[in-house]
This record gives sequence, structure tokens and C-alpha cells, in this order.
Amino acid sequence: MPEPDDLATPLRRYWGYESFRPLQEQVVRSLVAGHDTCVIMPTGGGKSLCYQLPAVVLEKTAIVISPLIALMQDQAAQLDLMGIPAAVLNSFVTPAEQSRVQREARAGKFRLLYLSPERLARADTLSWLKQVPISFFAIDEAHCISEWGHEFRPEYRQLKSLREHFPTAPIAAFTASATQRVRHDILDQLKLRSPDKYIASFHRPNLRYMVRECDGHEQSSLLLQAMRHYEGSNVIVYAPTRDSVGETVDLLQENDIPAVGYHGQMDATARRRNQERWTSDEVKVMVGTIAFGLGINKASVRAVIHLSLPKSIEQYYQEAGRAGRDGLSADCVMLWQRKDAALLAYFVKQIQDPTEQQRAWKRYHQIHDFVEQLRCRHQQICLHFGETPKWSSCKGCDVCASPLEWMIPRGSRPPKRRKQLSQGSSDSAGLEPSQRTKAAPRERGDSELHEYLRQWRREAALELKMPAFVVMHDSSLEEICRQLPKSLEEMRNITGFGERKTERYGQSVLDALKRFQEGVRPTPAVVSKIRPADETIQLLAEGKTLAEIATIRQRELGTVVGVVAELIEKHRVEFQDVWCNPERRALVEAACEQVGSDFLRPLKDALPEDFTFEEIRLVMALHRRKTQDSSSVTP
Repeated sequence: MPEPDDLATPLRRYWGYESFRPLQEQVVRSLVAGHDTCVIMPTGGGKSLCYQLPAVVLEKTAIVISPLIALMQDQAAQLDLMGIPAAVLNSFVTPAEQSRVQREARAGKFRLLYLSPERLARADTLSWLKQVPISFFAIDEAHCISEWGHEFRPEYRQLKSLREHFPTAPIAAFTASATQRVRHDILDQLKLRSPDKYIASFHRPNLRYMVRECDGHEQSSLLLQAMRHYEGSNVIVYAPTRDSVGETVDLLQENDIPAVGYHGQMDATARRRNQERWTSDEVKVMVGTIAFGLGINKASVRAVIHLSLPKSIEQYYQEAGRAGRDGLSADCVMLWQRKDAALLAYFVKQIQDPTEQQRAWKRYHQIHDFVEQLRCRHQQICLHFGETPKWSSCKGCDVCASPLEWMIPRGSRPPKRRKQLSQGSSDSAGLEPSQRTKAAPRERGDSELHEYLRQWRREAALELKMPAFVVMHDSSLEEICRQLPKSLEEMRNITGFGERKTERYGQSVLDALKRFQEGVRPTPAVVSKIRPADETIQLLAEGKTLAEIATIRQRELGTVVGVVAELIEKHRVEFQDVWCNPERRALVEAACEQVGSDFLRPLKDALPEDFTFEEIRLVMALHRRKTQDSSSVTP
């Protein structure tokens, strides 16, 4: 093992990196020196290396506390490929495996051991953990410990007992988004002793923040325009509900835009598969709820699009920050509707605890002000996190610059730049569009090589049963395509290829490059041509129920009902009595005549309580169809 002062050797040997990112070396040296540490570093800033590298150098076991099971497993798998012994203990580990991990942890066989906060709180965990040779504790997503944070988790509060049970072990707290108040709470709750504090800038000059209020129809139209603009690029679309995830995926697929969905209630296997299809570039567009994105290590996301108002600036910053992690220009677009604010306010009112409701109202007003005020978006974000910029115009948001091309209605001139509420220095911390770093367009052969290597990576990942980015990061793949290494020695010069990874995959990569040079080309992906509406019609014709169709298509029932309602209205599907018998249907149609058939809630309130939203929605569609038919008849 290298000496503690020698960080360059393990950085190159295990990670294949020649240098650190900003602040990484300082954080690593603090932990190696045994200091308590607090690190605030934006998404994609390289937080994981800050605790993984000290764990290797110190030759004991670093205990990493994380609430994200998938992230734990991916990081442990990645460390294993690099030749660094690591293990995970969570609810998915079998009893026999737990016993093995505990036994080997006591023997000091691991450099990193990942635990959930719930696991750490167990009395039996604390008892055997005291027998483990611990180098330090690393608390990931540390903002979860604060009641003033946007993602407070009660189980995190129990971490304050670490100092009591392990008085000599250093504690390091890591988070990507914490206001000044939350940062102080983290230090207080974890009882950090004279900690070294490292706070990276919250300003991301390569990101363009664009905010646009719109109605539902305009939102769908703009989303389709965006997808055509970013065709061939990785995109994340954040939808507010599980139903809207399915509806958005169907909208895109109906318009020949391949997309996959992700939400917390989706079957775990399907969720993992969709995530893997997106991370490996098999599908470029991911539509997800806030459940998607934590721990995703994909640097080449060119756009993050929000279809609703986030509940806080912290949430928005965290999600939007998944764009442009490669340092190239990327767009963060919020297409919000007025009803989003009303819905957020409704949920705040449901909070019973007065103090928590007060905090929620504060977050509500902050995000509402963010979208309503004509002030530089970058400046608003920095000020929110306690950073005071020396500039007032970023030239990288909808307030300081012209909107994105695809956001301008066809035939319209770009609107003039709007005057900001606050005036100050004209110095720009952002970049003019002409100055922004852009990826050079690829030649045909170059694009084919990229796809061939992505295909090799997907196959290797499937064989190893791990995510594609664990096998090879996007940046490494890009560098291989540029450098075209011809030997294992040249492979070791590729960023991300340390000694162990070169030994394991180097020759396979060289063989893939040789096959490509000999004329082998990527196999075209098999893309289903059947549209969501046609698939639904086909399943109905086979006698499937709406619930069965939802299961088959991996959609929420409400999403399937929405598709069927639209098909009924367009005369593509006939109404079935099994959805709502004639007697009940007559009651719903009578209510439609009385209160109208534009909105669900007035109809639900006008009908007996046992009527479901699903059957009302289907009868509404039938009533609209009848109304349209009668109005089109010539007298």
C-alpha cells in the first residue's frame, strides 16, 4: 500500500485518474489526517472518491452510511472491479451473506462497508461494528439529518449517536444541496469536532436554466419540440406523478420517440431494466418521478426537463444538476403550470405538525418566487445556498439571455431580453452561446464506433449483472474512441482504467476495436414499431381487462384509463359495459349534462361516493363523443 502522503499512486492505480477535481485532494487529505469533515459538493463533483480514496490509503474499514440501496450496490461492484474490497449490508442481503460480511468485516477484510441508516440504528449492528477496525464514518446525503432540509428522514437523526458509540472515529458528512441553516444543523447533529469545511460553488456556468409557464396543451407541444431538438442526446424528463410518467412515455412513443419510465412503485426488475437501458444508451430519454436519478453516474445528459413545479429549490438544483456533468453545455428547462402551485399549496395544508408546515410554506414561497421573479436564475440559486455572486447577469438563463430556439413559437421573433429586478455589475460569470463548449459533431464512422463500443459494454454488463457505467464510464468510452489504443500499456492511459480494470477488460476492449477495424459493425437495435394506443387496442381485442393491460404495459391503471378514454372519444374503441354498467353510466351522463364534462372533480362530487375516477373518466369520454357527433350532424 502507498504511504498516506502519496495520493497520486492509488489515484492512478485504482481509478485511472491523473489528477483530482476541485476540492477533492483537500477533502481526501483531511480524512487521511483523521479530521472531522463537512463537504458540500454539487451533483457530479466527485464526492464518492473523497471517501473511497482515504479508505484505500488508511488500510482500515471506512463505514459509508447511505439511504440508497442501488447506489450502495453499484459502488461496491465498481470498487470490486477496481480491486478494492468492499461490501454492502441492507435488507436485500441474505442472512447467510450477512453473517459472512460481518465475520470478514471484523477481520478487517474490507476497505469500505456500506450500511443504511436503518441498519446502523439496530443494537446488534452497533455491537459487532465495535469489533471492526474502523478508519472513519462517511455520511452520504447528510442533508437528510436536518428537519430544515427538503428530504428530512427521521432515521438519520439516530446517526448523532455515532460520536457516543465511536468517540475516536472521525466523521465526514457529504451532501450536494444544503442551505446555511441545514449545514449548521448537520454539524450540530453529528457533533463534528472542529471540522474541516469544504463548500464548492453552487454556480454551474455550463447549465442554462430556462423557466416557462404554460398550459397542458402547450406543455405537450413544447416537450415534443424539445425531444426533436435533443434527438440523439441523453435527456431526463421529470414528471410529477406515477400516472404522468406513463402518460408522458406514451405521448413520446406515439410520436416515434423511444422513451422509458421510472417511478418508485414500478416493479423493481422493470425499474432496474429501464434504468439500465437508459444508462447504457439503448434508449436516450428517461421519464421519471423524483425517485429517479440519485446515484446515477451519467455525465453526458444534455437536457433535464421538469414538467411541474418542484417542491423546493434544493430539489430543483439537485435534479437539474444531473445535466452537463461532463462540463459541456446543457439545458435545464422547467415547463410549469399554474395548477402546480395550487397542488403544492394543497399538500402543504395537509401537514399536521405546525413547525413542519411552516418549513414547507417557506420552501413553497422560495420555489414560487424563483419562477415568478425576473431575476437571474443562477444568481437566485447561489443566494439561496448562501453564496453571494460577484456578478448579476449570467447570460445563461431565460432572464439574462434569449430563450432556447425550440422554445420560441414558429414564426415568432425571439423576445427581447427581459430587464432584471436587480441591477449590478455587467460582468458575466456565464458564457455567451458562442463561447460555450460544445461537443464536436461526430463523423459517420466515429458514431458507429461509439455505438459498437456501447453495444460491447451492454453485453459485458449483462454478463456481469451490473450497470453499464460500472463496466466503463461514458468519459472513458469517449476517450477510447479518440485515442484508439493498440496495447494494454496504451489502455492504461485511458482515464478511468486503473490496473485492475485494464487487466480485466483491456484486452476485450482492444479485441472489440480490432473487430471494428476489420469491418464488424454494431447490430441495429430491435425497436418495437407498435404504438401505445395500437397496443392497447390489440390487448382489448384479446379480451384483457384494463387492470391486466396496466400490468402488461407496466403502466398505472389511471394511465391506461386515460389512453382508453382518448380512444373512445376518437371512435377507435367502443365502450364496454364491464367498465360501467348502463344504469351507472346513465347517472354519470346525467351529471355531465348538469355540471359539464370538462373536469373530473365536479363530476366526482356530484355523484355517489362509490363511483370511481376511472369509470367517470371513461363515461366522460363517451359523453364528449356523443356531443361532438350530435353537433356535427347537419340540420
